[in-house]
Amino acid sequence: MSQETTIHPDDEGAAPLTLPPDPSRRFWIGATCAVGGVAGAGVALPFVSTFAPSEKARAAGAPVEFDLSVLNPGELRTVEWRGKPVWVMRRTKEQLATLPKLNSELADPNSERPGYTPAYAKNDWRSRKPEFFVGVAICTHLGCSPTPKLETGPQPSLPNNWEGGSLCPCHGSTFDLAGRVYKNKPAPDNLEVPPYQYLSETKIIIGVDEDNKA
Repeated sequence: MSQETTIHPDDEGAAPLTLPPDPSRRFWIGATCAVGGVAGAGVALPFVSTFAPSEKARAAGAPVEFDLSVLNPGELRTVEWRGKPVWVMRRTKEQLATLPKLNSELADPNSERPGYTPAYAKNDWRSRKPEFFVGVAICTHLGCSPTPKLETGPQPSLPNNWEGGSLCPCHGSTFDLAGRVYKNKPAPDNLEVPPYQYLSETKIIIGVDEDNKA
């Protein structure tokens, strides 16, 4: 749209004069707006991009799938989720049978303390299904990584009636095969059970459950 300029003369009673639009003026106004818009876009794009998570951040927080069929009975494997080691263990019937017998020796046998056990794991085996245990391998004392001690019987730094579990090498906290901490140990709580779900009979996804979406 053309823009006209109106000039009011100094002589009283004289009619205002209307000048035709100046093409050069329109050009510079348009050019200035165009440059300003481009510059604004150039500033806006990097600013918006700072809200997008980096590839590294996405990878660090992404859920992790695990194929349970690779585990033999009594075998434990470690996977990484959010930079944390997570144990996935296939327990034998004999190992499962020992769990209820240990309740009197444990600090929190029913996993009643908040923050470490989702509702679906508040049972003797601390898992969705008795056979498979999924737990974060980080001691709740000072964050060391416990060492699996699956063999039963007397061993260094373990009681003579040891039924299998794990030992924190830093300060001696011991955990059973469900990640439950024994009494009178530095660790105040059981090992954390991360959010996880079954995708099929033989596959789980760690990092996703009813309360934690991908």
